[in-house]
Amino acid sequence: MAKYLLLKHYRGAPAATNDVPMDQWTPDEVAAHERYMRDFAVRLVGTGEFVDGQALSPDGVFVRSDGAGRPPVTDGPFAETKDLIAGWMVIDVDTYERAVELAGELSAAPGAGGRPVGEWLELRPFMCALPTITE
Repeated sequence: MAKYLLLKHYRGAPAATNDVPMDQWTPDEVAAHERYMRDFAVRLVGTGEFVDGQALSPDGVFVRSDGAGRPPVTDGPFAETKDLIAGWMVIDVDTYERAVELAGELSAAPGAGGRPVGEWLELRPFMCALPTITE
């Protein structure tokens, strides 16, 4: 089996077919979307293909080591993941084709008006262990 990361983007990907921003959805539309996401994950738990997934808060900052003392923290001016990534899911599937199939299903989560969002999801395989080089 191979692990894949499904990334849900706020922006940076091509426009969704139902691209009404979530902050303009009704509470019922948001609830339906969240229910779809939970039901999708529960189904994959049942097939053994679900590893983990989370929706991400829009809060966040960049932190780096700057040597001794307090690490600097900044909130810009560059694009930050809090502006780009809405959430993620890790799946563990037998084939690349199955990963694509599941990404397509996840893309169909309901949005404004109950219509599928049709969002583009970034599908990225986890790196395998690096080969050991012996001489």
